[in-house]
Amino acid sequence: MVETALRDVVRQALREVARLGLPGEHHFYLTFATTYPGVDIPSHLSEQYPDEMTIVLQHQYRELNVTDDAMAVNLSFDNREERLTIPFAAISTFADPSVNFALQFQPVAEPDEQSSAPAQEMPEAEAEPAPMAVGESGGKVVTLDTFRKK
Repeated sequence: MVETALRDVVRQALREVARLGLPGEHHFYLTFATTYPGVDIPSHLSEQYPDEMTIVLQHQYRELNVTDDAMAVNLSFDNREERLTIPFAAISTFADPSVNFALQFQPVAEPDEQSSAPAQEMPEAEAEPAPMAVGESGGKVVTLDTFRKK
């Protein structure tokens, strides 16, 4: 929940910048995984940054668009304007050095990893479990006799 809330801080900050521009000396550093699904960057940049890339939003950015799931921005690389699309889940660091503010995120599991990840089992209780009875449907039913006051 905390990670989600902090990613929302990034989203809201970028929405404000898209709407009003960067105030004063503010500037943002965003580090993201270049191979995360949904990241769309030019091939020469993905070759140069095969795992991770940091961009700076300060003076030379254009057409910043922010959706619920991603941001897109035009940046200049070697005097050539390029469009980058970055899902918020791909971002690992967000910083504004002008106010000494930074957020670091744990990697979000890629969509395929989330669905194929094995469910974590609950640790077994050390005490003996309450007696179980099998109902007509074949499901297990816990008897409450152990918990009743006598």
